[in-house]
Amino acid sequence: MKKGLLLASAISAVLLATGCSTPSDSAVVYKRGQLQQPQVVEFGQIVSVQNVKVEGEQNQLLTLGGTALGGVAGSSIGQGRGSALGAIGGAMLGGLLSQSAQQGLGTKNALELTVRLDRDGRMVSIVQDADIPLSPGQRVRILSGNGTMRVVPL
Repeated sequence: MKKGLLLASAISAVLLATGCSTPSDSAVVYKRGQLQQPQVVEFGQIVSVQNVKVEGEQNQLLTLGGTALGGVAGSSIGQGRGSALGAIGGAMLGGLLSQSAQQGLGTKNALELTVRLDRDGRMVSIVQDADIPLSPGQRVRILSGNGTMRVVPL
């Protein structure tokens, strides 16, 4: 019984640690595949800055792992039918806790930036990590390519 709980605890720690790493949506962090790729550069002025939250994404593999660990831990309760019921209850609770942890731990602060482009006066809205201080009226560069846009100060 103790070995099962110890194993469940070790596996859950590993799953939680790997599930907490979220990709960056920062304007100053590039993914390896973005290196040496052309970006279209436009200039503009920030019209508004709105604080927003970006929800964490759920990883089905981590949810499955939480469900399995909950089942293992729950099966150590009682014997016979009690063990089976404990496993079912533990699996349900483990899956729900895993989903909740993924969503809560992955939530982060971001900025919704509305920018008026110099070229044609068109307005665009871009959401990115809140790691660069930007404010209304500020002149910026807008870099776009491969379906992404980022706003950086001039």
